[in-house]
Amino acid sequence: MNFVSHLEGALNGARLDPYTQHTTHEERPILVRYDLDTAAKKLNRGLLRDRRQDMWRLSELLPLRTQAVTLGENMTPLLPCPELGRSYGLHNVWVKDESTLPTGSFKSRGQAVAISMAKHFGTTRVAISTAGNAGGAMAAYAARAGLEAFVFMPEDTPRVNQVETVLAGANVFLVSGLIDDCGKIVREGKNKMGWFDISTLKEPYRLEGKKTMGFEIAEQFGWKLPDVILYPTGGGTGLIGMWKAFHELAAIGWLDSTRMPRMVAVQSDGCAPVVKAFESGNRFCEKFENAETIARGIRVPSVIGDFLILDAIRESQGRAVAVREDRILEWVKKATSLEGISFCPESAACVGALELLADEGWIRPDEHVVIFNCASARKYVDIVDPRLPKLDPAAAIDWDAIAASSK
Repeated sequence: MNFVSHLEGALNGARLDPYTQHTTHEERPILVRYDLDTAAKKLNRGLLRDRRQDMWRLSELLPLRTQAVTLGENMTPLLPCPELGRSYGLHNVWVKDESTLPTGSFKSRGQAVAISMAKHFGTTRVAISTAGNAGGAMAAYAARAGLEAFVFMPEDTPRVNQVETVLAGANVFLVSGLIDDCGKIVREGKNKMGWFDISTLKEPYRLEGKKTMGFEIAEQFGWKLPDVILYPTGGGTGLIGMWKAFHELAAIGWLDSTRMPRMVAVQSDGCAPVVKAFESGNRFCEKFENAETIARGIRVPSVIGDFLILDAIRESQGRAVAVREDRILEWVKKATSLEGISFCPESAACVGALELLADEGWIRPDEHVVIFNCASARKYVDIVDPRLPKLDPAAAIDWDAIAASSK
């Protein structure tokens, strides 16, 4: 059972048939809408008591009408980070660790729902433009569903992402350009190749998978939301999805507080179209020229869901913050060494935003703050050269040198 009522053009509110497969409406995203009044009468939080601790716990507010294509999408841990918080004078910092999902990143959520719906509508061939993790996730779920997958990624996409996508059986192509160049190829091939485009916000259902992050945060915080959420923002599907989830939970009466989190979109100063639009007071982003960052997942120079991101930030009294590109690796090492959680570069950018906003006093010491760790450093082995010292077991060990190296 679900409560889907219709689909809606996100920009102009056009009402669309939920029983027909859609991509975008007038080249802008489409949202799934639910009959929340009826849902409020029929659903209560007690329903979750005996359900599995997985992404599908609140399936009534997901669009599936058939069995899900699943790889076992667990409810991801919300981990306290006292040492990281203490280093910035904060007492309640948490990390939502999405690296524990089946494909090693939060992309599992969106692809599980998108591929499930693609199969439901009879799709046999799917395509995606990706900065990395979404391609690997799409390939895995397409394999699980028995669909043919085509993946287009920039040629400097992390090697791990390339390998995992190939191993899942996708047809993978490296493109001399950025993710928007990959998207152009997917668009041009739609009619010739007959594939369905599952790129960011090019169909309604990846967003629905991503919004389950919001459902989980609400439940894990006892149905009271945190004060601040720091989210690494490329295409911004997760930020948009969580904001949608919070409003849906409020509408069915499941939240114990009407206070919403302040949403912070975090980008690198090497690719910051959302920050630029936010600071200029614009609702839409311009293409960010010469985009470059080691945090490949947020290297998105053109943002199709720009107005949805900016609306959520402003409605929540949040911020869009660009952090220094040349410090991202520093924050990866700091956060991982302090807490033992393997921070990916995108999430390390959020650590930089935490530092900045705490120093400004915009985040207060006692506020509850959540950082999203959307993958892990293990996906980015090519950005770190540890240059480890070597020992010869046949020679005498210099224990003084070993002691001196202690951190």
